Amino acid sequence: MTYARNKTVGDYGERIAVEHLRSLGMAVLARNWTCRFGEIDIVARDGSTLVICEVKTRTSNEHGGPFEAVTGQKAARLRRLAMHWLEVHDVSPPSVRIDVVSVVVPTKGAPVVERISGVA
Repeated sequence: MTYARNKTVGDYGERIAVEHLRSLGMAVLARNWTCRFGEIDIVARDGSTLVICEVKTRTSNEHGGPFEAVTGQKAARLRRLAMHWLEVHDVSPPSVRIDVVSVVVPTKGAPVVERISGVA
């Protein structure tokens, strides 16, 4: 896949993930927030919990499913990003959670969306 195609698929997956989180009653606070440590795909609020959400989009599971792409190293980076986001925005919610949303976009049919809550 080319970079442009990957970017298009990734952007589509993030839009689907936002719709999914909103359907669960979450408020989306930010998308694609970047800093020197990297990027947070989605920052949301689930009640009083701040949710840092990583979105992984694939067109198939041929080379492994989206969840497999979130390694221990990636989870550690998400924790650092979450701490930095809290510091920059000067907020201290009662709890912070890191979720991963998997979006598989098949060649035919609707995208398949799954979420794992509290991965790190």
